[in-house]
Formats: sequence, structure tokens, C-alpha cells
Amino acid sequence: MKKVLTTALVALMLPIATMGQGNLKRVYNEDINPLEQIDSALKRAKSEGKFVACQVGGNWCPWCLRFADFITSDSVINALIKENFIYIHANYNPRKSLGAEKQEQAKLLMKRLNNPARFGFPVIVILDENGKVIHTQDSSFLEEGKGYDKNKVERFFKSWTPQSTKG
Repeated sequence: MKKVLTTALVALMLPIATMGQGNLKRVYNEDINPLEQIDSALKRAKSEGKFVACQVGGNWCPWCLRFADFITSDSVINALIKENFIYIHANYNPRKSLGAEKQEQAKLLMKRLNNPARFGFPVIVILDENGKVIHTQDSSFLEEGKGYDKNKVERFFKSWTPQSTKG
């Protein structure tokens, strides 16, 4: 009975959760293991002399999709990211209805990234080429109105490039 009620509640809440997302592209692949996604990004980052920028959140999060759209649409920020980071969207969804394997992945993801969920979503975690968390960015400090502030976002990414952190 409890599972039926939970499933019914999720079905009712999904339209509400996606309100305001408009035509924003769903950028989180919910079918892959986010830990393997990070490992793959780290290999690439190490070979290219970049860091990994891990945007943690989900397609259920309007602000996550807005941030993804914002950094893709702004040519200056997009170029800055492409030059310095391997950028990934690590799907985080701790819902019990997804099953034990997905719950365990969510728990391990939070542990690996030093529990960034405490900042809300999206949260951007910068990993150096060896996988060490060097910064966790609460994205609310990058917001302006119902979107993101170009200067704040650009300053954030410039502050955490491999060149800026290594002098």
C-alpha cells in the first residue's frame, strides 16, 4: 500500500516539479552510473590538462536545467568552460522508488563529492585532474532574479581553472 501511495504521489508531483522548465533541454543521463561518469571525465581531464566541473542535480530540478542552458548559451562562458574543464552533469536522485542500486549510487556520489547536497541544486563540484574535490559552489550565489548573473558565473569559473589554482 505504501509503495502504491508513493508511486501515485510521484506521478502527481512530476508535472509540478517540471513546471517552469519550459523547453529546457534535459541534460542529465539518468541511465548511467554517475561514479563511472566521473571516472571517465577524470581520465579525459588528466590527458587534456583540465579539471572536471561536475554539475550535480537532475532533470527534476528547474534551476539545474536553467544553469545548463545558461552556460551553453553564453559564448564567453561556454568557451571558458570548454578550454579549462571537462563538464559533466552528474545525476543525483535519492528517491527510494528507484531501487536499492540507484539509492546506493546516490549515497556513494554524495560521499565521493564531500556531500554537496547540503548546498541545494544545482551544485557545482570542481575536481582536480586526480579527482580531489578542490571547490564546491553553491549555485544560489551565482543567481540573479530568475536566472544567473553572467559576471558571477564567469568569475567563478575563471577562479577555478587549472591555471588560476596552480599559479
